[in-house]
Amino acid sequence: MYINKEDLNELEFPQLLAEISPFAYSPKTREKILQLRPMEIDEAELSLKKTSEYLSSFESSNAIPFDEYEDIESELKLMLIENYRLENNAFIKIKTITEQIGKLQKFFPTMPETFPTLMEEVSMLEFKKEIIDKIDRVFNRFGEVKSEASSVLKTLRTEIQHAKKAIQENFNRALTTYSQSDFLDDIRETIIDDQRVLAVKSGFKKRVAGRVLGLSKTGSITYIQPDSVVKHYFKLRENEEEEKKEIDKILRQLTAELSEFQPQLWRYQVYIFDLDFTRAKAKFAELINGVLPKINRHKTLRLREAFHPLLWLRNKVENKTIFSQTLTLTDHNRIICISGPNAGGKSITLKTVGLLQLMIQSGILVPTHPKSEMFFFDKIMTDIGDNQSIENHLSTYSSRLKKMSGIIRESDANTLLLIDEFGTGSDPELGGALAESFLEFFYDKKSFAIITTHYTNIKLVVEQLPNAQNAAMLFNEETLEPMYKLEVGQAGSSFTFEVAEKNKIPRFIIHSAKKKVEHDIVNLDKTIVKLQQEKFEVEKLKSDLVERKESVEDKRENLQKLNDQLQQKLYNFQKLYEEEHRKLQFGNKIETFIESYTKGKSRKDVVKDFVKLLEQEKFRKIGADKDESKRLQVVKRKITQQLKKEEVIEKIAETNEKLEEKRKEERSLWMKVGQRVRISGSTSVGTIEKISRNKVIVNYGTFKTTINADELERI
Repeated sequence: MYINKEDLNELEFPQLLAEISPFAYSPKTREKILQLRPMEIDEAELSLKKTSEYLSSFESSNAIPFDEYEDIESELKLMLIENYRLENNAFIKIKTITEQIGKLQKFFPTMPETFPTLMEEVSMLEFKKEIIDKIDRVFNRFGEVKSEASSVLKTLRTEIQHAKKAIQENFNRALTTYSQSDFLDDIRETIIDDQRVLAVKSGFKKRVAGRVLGLSKTGSITYIQPDSVVKHYFKLRENEEEEKKEIDKILRQLTAELSEFQPQLWRYQVYIFDLDFTRAKAKFAELINGVLPKINRHKTLRLREAFHPLLWLRNKVENKTIFSQTLTLTDHNRIICISGPNAGGKSITLKTVGLLQLMIQSGILVPTHPKSEMFFFDKIMTDIGDNQSIENHLSTYSSRLKKMSGIIRESDANTLLLIDEFGTGSDPELGGALAESFLEFFYDKKSFAIITTHYTNIKLVVEQLPNAQNAAMLFNEETLEPMYKLEVGQAGSSFTFEVAEKNKIPRFIIHSAKKKVEHDIVNLDKTIVKLQQEKFEVEKLKSDLVERKESVEDKRENLQKLNDQLQQKLYNFQKLYEEEHRKLQFGNKIETFIESYTKGKSRKDVVKDFVKLLEQEKFRKIGADKDESKRLQVVKRKITQQLKKEEVIEKIAETNEKLEEKRKEERSLWMKVGQRVRISGSTSVGTIEKISRNKVIVNYGTFKTTINADELERI
């Protein structure tokens, strides 16, 4: 995807990334977040799914076992050096990361429906428990080398303990002996170079056998290590040196053994970095109520209740209300022109759409309604704000024209354009005409665009374009306060004089301004807004009627289904009742046979009557099967008739389509400038003055009108 740095800054994407990065554990992951840019759709979609799955773990009790970690990137490079030895903490870091992989490989498969993408990704790693086992054989849980790491080390540490014990016992014995002789100073002993020494009065130093390690500042005290301690001390130092060599040998060997697993460890590190990255995005999504909308491969964008994430965070801190926006962009509605007064939220709406698009294409969840839909653009190009350049001596208008030149060169059918204050910066009439040409160019290029404007001519052009739509930031006409709500389908007024009056501009100045403008122009803005509002109300009413009609049809179908179900239940109950009643009668007859037989009726007569009863039941059963067969035949006949009816409807629709195509072909032959025409169903005759796409301007002499070509018939 193409978007330049200036456009990223205009949409505040770097500020957004700066809000996400603190959630990462590793400094390298934080840096990676700050460098994040939009990606290809497949890569972004995978990233979005992982983030959405991770987010779901915050919203339930299924916490993913992933904690803080230290990266091992430098250790992985160094361990390949021959005879290199890693430091103690490096082994602990390697063990921690390996344990993380093991925990995750056990956790995700327990909930495959909740974490399908995360489970698939971690399952691709080859978990090597040998790494943990090898480190555990050498280190204890405090990160210290175990005595059991080698037999030599165990022997050395035993000897060290014996030497320390001997030093302690002999020193205590000497301390007691010399204390009784009054050879020692009041402090009796001190520590020099981590060794206990006797504090001997310098006058008696020759009477204490041992090694002199120092004098006090005044020279009155001589520090002596007793002879009984010296030999044990040297033995201790010798063993400690041997211990260091043995530990060094053990760790070099362990480093060499772990280097065999370097490829797996490298993959662990990459995976952990990516999971940290995913977690940071999920934590940010939790903060802004981010969701994963439907990602379309076709060009349909439907934002419902969309919020600007940075504005959401700022207003939340300041306890202010934030307003959501709802809009749709499709192949049949590519351009939205937003008008309305200043400070009404037009620019924020542009930035909201642009920033959310950057987020979704960068794998970041967006703060919208879950039923929103989005698709990916190849380019996002913006022109928002004052682009005056002091360094290049360019005015705002020149700077904007320079930027517009680049947009014109680059824009195509897969581009999203976000242009604020479209056409401003120059003479209103000339600048408006140029902006109108820009708009028509983008429309012909089939680019997608959201623009804001105060120009009436732009609003009128948008109204004439089939795949473009006006929209307005709503404004309370009574209080003259912005409502920060986008209403698609109607143009908005700038409320120039009304806002000026509210801001205490003297009325005589406002009246003077009104007189300086032609009467028709003064009222044109209000007239357009009024007509647009009426059109919007009609469209809304039409939409409501369609919805109600569909609702009624749905209810009728549901009632019909319910009626059919009740009829079926009634039929089933009736059959059940008849069956139970028949069984009761059959039982009563059996009782009669038994009673007759008991009273002395011959067995032959009883059997004869019973056989007769069986024959009657047989004929009844055959008759019932025939009735059921007839009922099924009736149902089959009804279904066949319904299918034939649907085939006829399809053929009629197909015929109508062919007739409409034929009419279009005929219309293209006679639809020319100068042709006399009339509107279907009307008696007034006019002349075609101009044809623009599917719109035709018809001159009736005293007035002109614009109408769709398919509503005209020739004379």
